[in-house]
Amino acid sequence: MARFEDQLAAVEAKGSDAQGNAKDGALGMTRRGFLIGTMAGSAMMAFGLSGVASAASGGSASESLAAGRFEPTIWYAIAPDGTVTVHITKAEMGQHVATSLARLVAEELEADWSTIEVVYVDSDPKWGYMVTGGSWSVNHSYLPLSRAGAAGRIALIEAGAKLLGVEPGDCRARKGQVISKDKAISYGEIVSQAGLERTFTEEELKEISLKPASERRVLGTKGGALDVPAKVNGEAIYGIDVTVDKMVYARPVLPPTRFGSKPTAVDDSDAKQVEGYRQTIELDDPSGVCQGWLAVIADSYSAAMRATDALKVEWQRGDSYDISEADIQEQGHALVASPSRDNGSLFVDIGDVTSGLEDANQVIESTYTTSSVLHFQLEPVNATVIEEDGHWHVHCGNQQQSLAVPMLAKALNVDASKITLHQYYLGGGFGRRLYGDYTIPAALTAKALGRPVKMVFTRPDDTRLDCVRSPSVQRLRSGLDGNGKVVASEHAAAAGWPSAAMAPAFLIEPVENGGKLDSFAISGADHWYDVGAQRVWAQQNHKAHEVFVPGYLRSVGPGWTTWAVEQHIDELALAVGQDPAYFRLELLKAEGRNAGQAPQSVGGADRLKAVLKRAMAKADWDSRDSLPDDVGMGVALTFGQERDMPTWVACIARVKVGRGDGSVKVERLTTVADAGTLAHPDGAMAQLEGSLLWGLSMALYEGTEYEKGQPKALNLGPYTPLRMNHVPELDLEFVESDAMPVGLGEPGTTVVAPAIANAIQHAVGVRLRDMPMRAEALKAAL
Repeated sequence: MARFEDQLAAVEAKGSDAQGNAKDGALGMTRRGFLIGTMAGSAMMAFGLSGVASAASGGSASESLAAGRFEPTIWYAIAPDGTVTVHITKAEMGQHVATSLARLVAEELEADWSTIEVVYVDSDPKWGYMVTGGSWSVNHSYLPLSRAGAAGRIALIEAGAKLLGVEPGDCRARKGQVISKDKAISYGEIVSQAGLERTFTEEELKEISLKPASERRVLGTKGGALDVPAKVNGEAIYGIDVTVDKMVYARPVLPPTRFGSKPTAVDDSDAKQVEGYRQTIELDDPSGVCQGWLAVIADSYSAAMRATDALKVEWQRGDSYDISEADIQEQGHALVASPSRDNGSLFVDIGDVTSGLEDANQVIESTYTTSSVLHFQLEPVNATVIEEDGHWHVHCGNQQQSLAVPMLAKALNVDASKITLHQYYLGGGFGRRLYGDYTIPAALTAKALGRPVKMVFTRPDDTRLDCVRSPSVQRLRSGLDGNGKVVASEHAAAAGWPSAAMAPAFLIEPVENGGKLDSFAISGADHWYDVGAQRVWAQQNHKAHEVFVPGYLRSVGPGWTTWAVEQHIDELALAVGQDPAYFRLELLKAEGRNAGQAPQSVGGADRLKAVLKRAMAKADWDSRDSLPDDVGMGVALTFGQERDMPTWVACIARVKVGRGDGSVKVERLTTVADAGTLAHPDGAMAQLEGSLLWGLSMALYEGTEYEKGQPKALNLGPYTPLRMNHVPELDLEFVESDAMPVGLGEPGTTVVAPAIANAIQHAVGVRLRDMPMRAEALKAAL
């Protein structure tokens, strides 16, 4: 199966248009392109001018030093005072990503951590494809940033040795200094004295040996996050905080359906009574994002909000107004009942599944569903847009600048080189800001008015525009032989495909002649259990695409595939009378495709087995049959979002069921994770805690339905996430590991729901296959 990283490299090389289709020359230099491609043209990497200019113009390190800076790569710069500024291309939305990435550089550079500063860069093409999601940031940045740090250390040691009058071999680097016995010179002093020049060929970069884990002084150590002070003292600037001279405020007027609606009459007589109201305009959008949108313009956000509420609009509604959540799910059930290449593709195809099921002694079959889930990030989407001398500046928080820029270019009918997206802190993202559709109406309004515009969505506006996690339907069938061994398994999942809607260039064909699919809508079904012959179908529910843009919501597909797989494994264990945890241990064999491979999944199924064993010991699993009445313990495993970048996680949930009202109280979550090397342990723990609690929230409390073109729940009254009084005891642990760092944004969100469902079954004998698990459904089943 093609790794997504390889897909991304292919797209980076060609570029993409607003829909993610390949387009020559659109994206410019990639991260790998600078470190490797540029060197291929010059046979070196120049330590001096930053970015492409260094090699392309023949600029030397001496010229850079004369200008008062030393920039070994585009990834960081060292000032004469010793300050190391790391350039962050990822979005900061609460995960402290800058701290983790800066630690990668600091570790190999041997920088003094107190001298580290970070800056979040804009959308200059030199940074390559800019995206923050999928738990990729640390994993995908580990080698490029670590090697960049190591190369800088080598250059500084050589230059420092020359200034000290000693041999480089007699020197070492520590805390921002080059040291030789009783002599030392700081990085700042080296930089301030011109003459530092060093080149590395591509092969030399690859041959740089990173420090062994035993010599690490930064990675894996405790320490605060760099972004916390500014967020605490109010200095942090979010997209919603941006102001520019002469700007006006705008609020969008959304049509009754995402697609196909248009206004037929607009009455703003009442809006004119609002002080500060200016006008209402209709947006003409070549990109197709804003179909039938209006924008209300005012001198303040308050005035724009009140004037919009006073506006009277008559609409011609799109066809999707008559499509409900039930209609989408009905289509899903039909698709998984008879999966085919007509509506999707094969994701896994191993052995003769048909014969295996036909010859099985017993076949266990189950169907699982999940509802639409909203992002509800704390900061509603917004954007401030200004045009200066033909160049468009877009100020907002965004998770995928390289997708937003071409979308904006199409909407504004300008070349992508005429657009810069300026990055700010995100007040939550969770995948919502991977799609920059919310920047389009702000840009179109600024263009129509010929002046700067700040557009802010209210919470209900944001909800109606949300790219939700698609509802899903899944059907699993597994065959057991006479000895209770799993001999064949088939899994079909139907949902909306985010990549098909947003970036078709990312669709893959994992099975030869199996057809292209969106791996984000089916990952997790390619699990690490040995189930004999195995077939997995990914089915695209086109009915969902008629109503909304299916989105990437923290973990995407595994949010529903793990829900089904981990309950189905329990059902198989119960069918053969085995303990669910021990049944899993027998299925986890590090053989064949489950053996794992370097560098990402070394150890394979054995590492998943190890975290399960540890979780069982911590939770006292063997005592679960002596729990009080109506109290149960359930287990589930996950490997995160992608099989090729696995984060091994085991979760055991202890719950108490209220028979009278169907309530479920989660008393404790015991979770053990193996995420390889932890760049920032405090940040890693925060990620695990947050993801587990959101997984719990989606399991029991969140979820909505589409009705009349929009979600039924538009605000945090009817949509009820987890409250503080429902937070259980958390017993969390990371396995010590020096393996390749992987990701932590997604895994926790996927593993909790099936663990709870399995615990409910253990407590009261009821199997809940629809998520969220509502109290009324459990009460009815009881």
